[in-house]
Amino acid sequence: MKVFIAGGTGLLGYHGALELLRRGHDVRTAALPDIALGQWWPSQIQVEHADLFALEARALSRLMEGCDALVYALGPDDRETPPAPAYAYFHERLVLGSGRVIAAAREAGVRRCTVLGSYYATFQREWPRKRLADHHPYVRCRVEQAERAMAEGHGRMAVNVLELPYIFGAMPQRVPLWKKLLFDPLRRMPVILYPDGGSAMTTAEHVGQAIAGAVERGGDGERHPIGDENLTWDEMLHTMLDALGLQKRIVHLPALVGMLFGYAQRRGDARRGRERGLNHGVLFRDTMSERMYLDPVPSSQALGHDCGGVREAIAATVRACYPDRFSRADTPA
Repeated sequence: MKVFIAGGTGLLGYHGALELLRRGHDVRTAALPDIALGQWWPSQIQVEHADLFALEARALSRLMEGCDALVYALGPDDRETPPAPAYAYFHERLVLGSGRVIAAAREAGVRRCTVLGSYYATFQREWPRKRLADHHPYVRCRVEQAERAMAEGHGRMAVNVLELPYIFGAMPQRVPLWKKLLFDPLRRMPVILYPDGGSAMTTAEHVGQAIAGAVERGGDGERHPIGDENLTWDEMLHTMLDALGLQKRIVHLPALVGMLFGYAQRRGDARRGRERGLNHGVLFRDTMSERMYLDPVPSSQALGHDCGGVREAIAATVRACYPDRFSRADTPA
């Protein structure tokens, strides 16, 4: 198949492109020219430098003419703190942005589409009493993104969604977001304060396999929660600390105390005119103190992706963030 990846130079789009190439597909992509594509970039992948959010519908369609499938790997994740209101920011980029690109792909004759979404949408379905979409603008937008994407199929395009959890892995030219979010704070903290919960986690390589599987065999309207392994926060943090060469005590933060910290954080964001997509005032209660676990078997069987290796991927992500601390042989390419 000829596959167009919207956002193919990002972490997940890149690993999806590699797996699609390995399986013999023809891959092309469009992305912002925000990194240098050197010898590491596969020469078989045609790259168009463009802002897909700014292009008109006809220009978008022309980019995808002759393609059989679209992989939508664009959009901000929950780690961004945009200008308030957060809902407007995420709605524009996740819901409206994906809708425009998918509609243009449909008009270009593309017949299959895979959207990279979030496992927060999974837990919105599984934990309705928590009303995650009501409390967290990012969750609401991920739910709306999936609905909009599937609606844009109009019976002419099979649209499916991969609902992705915590992801670890690396690629050339990009510093993993985990560095600023978690690794740097872990290095500074004398004692690690963290809730007593856990999450499903996966690797960028296995997301790439899931992308290729969804392109090849995903059905219309399918939602695939993806997870390799379920780790407690303690297991995740100890793996990170080991990779950093650190030994620190981990103290569990009660949900109520975490919520107080979260409310203070929200007030600080508000003073700066910003708002997070996840409401930290209730995040500890809603998710961080829970076990956000997934059964890896259904998606692995449906899409053919491998499972396991999350701890190794965490260690590799650490090495990619601090290349000067590790030998070149130990650093991901």
